[in-house]
Amino acid sequence: MTSPANVPHLTPNQINALVVLMVEARRVTNVELRELAGFTLTGQDNKKLVDLGLVDTDRTHRPFAHELTDEGWRVARQLHTAAPPKQGGSTTRSLFVVLSNLHRSLDRLRVSHGDFFKHTEATAPAPTAATMTAPKAATTAATAAAPAAAAAPAGAEVEALVRSAYRDLATAPGDWVGLADVRDRLTDTDRAALDAALRAMVGRDDVRIIPVANTKSLTARDRAAAVRIGNEDNHALAIGPA
Repeated sequence: MTSPANVPHLTPNQINALVVLMVEARRVTNVELRELAGFTLTGQDNKKLVDLGLVDTDRTHRPFAHELTDEGWRVARQLHTAAPPKQGGSTTRSLFVVLSNLHRSLDRLRVSHGDFFKHTEATAPAPTAATMTAPKAATTAATAAAPAAAAAPAGAEVEALVRSAYRDLATAPGDWVGLADVRDRLTDTDRAALDAALRAMVGRDDVRIIPVANTKSLTARDRAAAVRIGNEDNHALAIGPA
């Protein structure tokens, strides 16, 4: 297996750092890295990952803290296609075997890496365009459209609008609803503000926003309504019971 052009050449430590940050799916300090994996991300390893745009390092206070960027998520997802570094030894080669099998399993389950690691407790099957709940047929004039929003609504206000639209659209908590239908309910809401609210909601325990794996089933309307999260276009929303 040869390393694809879109995966940079990385040292074993740099690869290990990307994998740990992917699995943790959050900002991790050097102290936590040492406790979790027995190493810290410093010196040239840190510099290269930052220079490549793969890791964002917060140096405003110690211990330094690291988090994958969107590009870092992309490279971490693609590591299974790359050849293990020759200097990595058996441990690094074994890691690549795990990554390859993980990728095949997630692909079979139609679950993205970001959704899997951020929502490992979720058990509902991933949606397809055909299984996303259709909008309820009966709505009142008051609920058919979202309330008019201010030019720059606060994030909490937009999240409240999203949750209200979801309740109108879903037949039961946890059902998958297409973002295209959500956007139709919130036509008066600024698109950038809505996207920002959706990205923030991914961190909520009761919220899932994921891609539809079978992209051939997506309509042009679905694609236009997608929100970019973790370097992926996401098309479906589910909100569980409060």
